[in-house]
Formats: sequence, structure tokens, C-alpha cells
Amino acid sequence: MSFNTFGHLFRVTTWGESHGPALGATVDGCPPGIALDESLIQPFLDRRRPGLNAMTTQRQEPDRVRILSGVYEGRTTGTPIQLMIENTDQRSRDYSEIARTFRPGHADLAYHLKYGLRDPRGGGRSSARETAARVAAGGVARAALSALLPDLEILGYMVQMGAKTIDRSRFDADEIARNDFFVPDAGVVAEWTEYLRRLRSDAHDSVGAVVEVVARGVPAGLGAPIYAKLDTDLAAAMMSINAVKGVEIGAGMAAAELTGTQNADEIRMGETGPEFLSNHAGGILGGISTGQEVVVRFAVKPTSSILTPRRSIDIEGNPVDVVTKGRHDPCVGIRAVPVAEAMMACVLLDHLLLDRGQTGGQRGRIGPQG
Repeated sequence: MSFNTFGHLFRVTTWGESHGPALGATVDGCPPGIALDESLIQPFLDRRRPGLNAMTTQRQEPDRVRILSGVYEGRTTGTPIQLMIENTDQRSRDYSEIARTFRPGHADLAYHLKYGLRDPRGGGRSSARETAARVAAGGVARAALSALLPDLEILGYMVQMGAKTIDRSRFDADEIARNDFFVPDAGVVAEWTEYLRRLRSDAHDSVGAVVEVVARGVPAGLGAPIYAKLDTDLAAAMMSINAVKGVEIGAGMAAAELTGTQNADEIRMGETGPEFLSNHAGGILGGISTGQEVVVRFAVKPTSSILTPRRSIDIEGNPVDVVTKGRHDPCVGIRAVPVAEAMMACVLLDHLLLDRGQTGGQRGRIGPQG
């Protein structure tokens, strides 16, 4: 199986399976001299880990990360950084009944058709458990970004669960860390909690979600035209997250409803440089960051692992009803939030390093040229 690596200069290779002894990431291209130890990475993993709250899977994994290489006396050396997270709460027996059947909505059938075999335990390599390795790598990226771009802020949150949406007039960034949904609207928490409880416990069902992640303090000039666009790599990074079925930058699909006069982000000259009067472009024009907030949004499909029987076939082609036992998220969008932040961090660091290599940080001037 190829293609387990993403990034250009800051490169991340993830490895491991849902029910194997461990999983992790090899991070290559991190600049030397960055302050780094496990305590700087662990808080991000703690936000993603299973068993986090009543709204997520009850698999109990501490997700303790270990740095095996690439760091000496608390500083990165510039050599590959090996990160490892042990699996401690596997229940492979939950999957014994589906080893020869194909679960609807899962990658089982596609994996079998491509490789001729698959690891049925929790989905193996296709499991969302793989994203723990990405979050660990994102912690490395954030440590480097903190040193190189100290004003950069990356913030992810849910804006929709099923047909239920937040009220953006009540947006409160501080609320995100105070509830089980990573949602910036305190007014929806009680309703969403009861809705998801009934969906999982009474209906034995699941639901999709929309996650938004914003990066503030991104300098102008990251990205390149055509094949190295910042939005191209961001879209690919978010689309690679398990269960993601659609990605938007800025206004995204809603831009199709706008006229040219509505969509064009007007510009004026401010005291410190150009200022935009709106941000339909999501902080990226022609594949290059403008200095505005970079805004990415993606849709996550409902969890396919549910207790309600679904029709499928087994490996002999016989019709079967599939019930997926085990411990699963009723809404995977919740734990996708820290994953989205990690992928944003990895892509931004990668493009920052690319820009330093190509331009050395040189920028065009606007204003009096004297």
C-alpha cells in the first residue's frame, strides 16, 4: 500500500492500524532548533482521543505519544522525528462476525477489490484511529509554527450537525472548549446533546456534520500558482480525513449563488497595508494567501458503523444483513475538529518552508516607492 505520506518539505508519513500494537507518524523536514517534547504534543491528542465524553466512542485509549527520534535535549535536530502511540483497548472480537462480509458505507469492499485482502478489525488502516498519528504530527507542526509565526492562530469548530446549525450571531470562541461538540454557540449544546443521545440510543443511528477551521495571522504570499496552490493542498489535506465527502474554501459552494459584484472582495489601503472589506475568497487568491483569515470547511458523512441492520453481501456474494458491533462515534464530526486543525498546521508549515526556500520571504511593495 503506497501513498501514506503527504507534504512537500514538511513531510508526514503515518503508519499502523486500528487494532495493531501501535500507530504513529514519521515527520521529516521539521526545522532544527524547535523546542519540542511530548508535553507540547499531548494536549492536541487529548482533544481527539476516544472516550473523551459521552458524545463519542467509548473505546478507552490514553493516546500517550512518545518521541523516539529527532529530538535532543528538548530541541529538534532536523532529522526525522518518529512519533509512536500505543493501542491499549482493542476489542478485535467485535469484528469477528464481519470478517467475511462487506459493511455498507465502509471501505471493506473497495479494499478487497483492490488488494484481495483486508484487516477487518476496526477497519485496519482505513479506520479513523489513523488520525491520531496526524494530530501528533500536527503538534510538531504547531511547535514549529509557534517559533516561526508566533502570531498564528488555528481554530477549528463544528458549525452543523445533521440539519442543525449554529447561530453565527452568537459565535463565542471561548465556548468551543466548554462543550462536548467543539461548537462556538452555547445556545445549541443542550438541543444537540439530546438529539445525538436519542439518535444513538433509541434509533441506533448516526449523523453527519460540517466542521470549519480558520487560521488567523497567516502571512501573505504562501502558496504558488497552478500546481502548488495553498487551497489545493488544504483541500487535499482535509479530503484525506476519514469520512470527509466535501471541502470548501471561503464562501465555497455558496459562491455559485453570488454575483460578481457580491463575490469580489473589495480592497482599500490601510495604515499597515491592503485591507479587504470581505473574505469570500477564504484568504486565498490565485492559490496564494492574501494575509486574511484562511477559512476551510468540510462535510463529514454519518458514521457507517451502526446497530441498525443494513443489507450487503458476503465474500461469496450471498445476501446478508450487517450489524456493526463495537464502540463507534455517533457523529465523527466531533473528533474531526482537532484533526482538521492538525492538517491545517501541517499544510501551513509546509508552505511556509516552501516560500522561504523559493523567495526567502521577499515581498512586493504597495504604496509610495520612494
